[in-house]
Amino acid sequence: MVLDYVILALYALSMVAIALYTRNRSRSVNDFLLAGKRGLNGWMSAFAYGTTYFSAVIFIGYAGNFGQKYGLAAVWIGIANAIIGSLFAWMVLAKRTKNMTVRLGAKTMPEFFEKRYGSRNLKLVSAVIIFIFLIPYSASVYNGLSSLFGIVFGIPGWVVMIALAALTALYLFFGGYFATALSDFIQGIIMLIGVVLMVICFMNTDNVAWDLSELVGDVEKSWFTFGSENTGLYGNTVTLLSLIFLTSFGVWALPQTIHKYYAIRDKRAIQQGTVVSTLFALIIGFGAYFVGGLAALFPEDIAGVVGDNIIPTLLAKVIPTGLMGVIAVLILSASMSTLSSVSLASASVVAVDLYKGRINTSASDKRVNVVMKSLCLIFVVISVVLAILNEQIGITAIAYMMGISWGTLAGCFMGPYVLGVIWRRVTGSAVWTSIVSSLVLTVALIFFFGYHKNGFECSFGKALSDGVGCSPMIGVICMAFSVVVTVAVSLLTKAPSEEIVSEAFDKPIENEIK
Repeated sequence: MVLDYVILALYALSMVAIALYTRNRSRSVNDFLLAGKRGLNGWMSAFAYGTTYFSAVIFIGYAGNFGQKYGLAAVWIGIANAIIGSLFAWMVLAKRTKNMTVRLGAKTMPEFFEKRYGSRNLKLVSAVIIFIFLIPYSASVYNGLSSLFGIVFGIPGWVVMIALAALTALYLFFGGYFATALSDFIQGIIMLIGVVLMVICFMNTDNVAWDLSELVGDVEKSWFTFGSENTGLYGNTVTLLSLIFLTSFGVWALPQTIHKYYAIRDKRAIQQGTVVSTLFALIIGFGAYFVGGLAALFPEDIAGVVGDNIIPTLLAKVIPTGLMGVIAVLILSASMSTLSSVSLASASVVAVDLYKGRINTSASDKRVNVVMKSLCLIFVVISVVLAILNEQIGITAIAYMMGISWGTLAGCFMGPYVLGVIWRRVTGSAVWTSIVSSLVLTVALIFFFGYHKNGFECSFGKALSDGVGCSPMIGVICMAFSVVVTVAVSLLTKAPSEEIVSEAFDKPIENEIK
């Protein structure tokens, strides 16, 4: 156990070292958000994307909950994340996003909406939505770590969350996106090593050694059967597909993942990033859900264990001393990279889009940079307080907190952003319709599913809690709705002005990526 603590201490010191090393790399807003004028190479961009994509939520919340529910069929979520959420996303969005944001001079998603559709109010509304709905996602990451360290190391959850928040805030405050990307690269390597070691340790346990060959050998039973006595084949298949679509397509319209395309360097970097991010996602996603799927082979160890505690409970049993420190650092790495990206995305929309865009339009670059750094700290504090409160009162499962965040944001922005970088015909009216109606639809579906499960005589709180538990399905419905309504309203309303469209699609720029 001493060795485990030594490994954790070395990891913490390395993050402090990154903060000190990059302290002079964030003196302007451009430096803080985009790592300077040159941008990042493909490897660093890919690792930044991948480590933002996968956090403690996948290892603790998703792998535990859905591995137990679906068995080895849960690995399809990880495979889809690699193909749809990484490979296809980079192929479709990376080059288009980079070129268009350079043409428009946009540093954030709300700023992109303002300049792409010619609406300052659109920037304001989207900035508020992003800031609010990234908070529960950030809180879910803290809760995942709390569960791990509480069970494995016996450390109170609030201590872990505050320590993690302090480390994340430190290197984010001093180094901005460059510090985040550099730490992501290091953390990504740790994640790859850690997930391979985790799979090997699980494969070498007695439970798995004699049982897995039979389980894997029965292909139809292990990989393609999703049914259970409670929900039946149809119910579980729909739910699993909802998880696949939410986690694979959701990242196409999340501000913290889209931001990685803004700062990529050139065509070669995009080609590298496409390949590296896909391989990274395949290893991490497959490994996490594969381990979660093995939970069924430990019935005695997880008897009566709540979903979010399944993986920490198994890790405490399976991982030997010394390696447990590496696995803990794996979860920490996944979480810190996500938290820093989410904090940066949230703080930037308030500082750039609200403060500079509305409150103090004459603010200097230096002042905006200070405000943005301060907001990063504020966002971290709000998220960790919510996570501590959530742990005390048990609002809902980690996976569903993430689901409601991803589903709402992707539901609002899927059509406006994805179609906006591809299709010239998208109108401002269509974007407003998508954002407003998706918010209303999300709330309506939460209570529809909540009351549908319990009957209309149940309490408001019970309906809300159970409705949030359907967040993957709600998110998928809202994403599909966003795309359909954006197309429909764009075709039914007046085409955008040629001046605005040409600015986004045709304006000559230096070093355009062909």
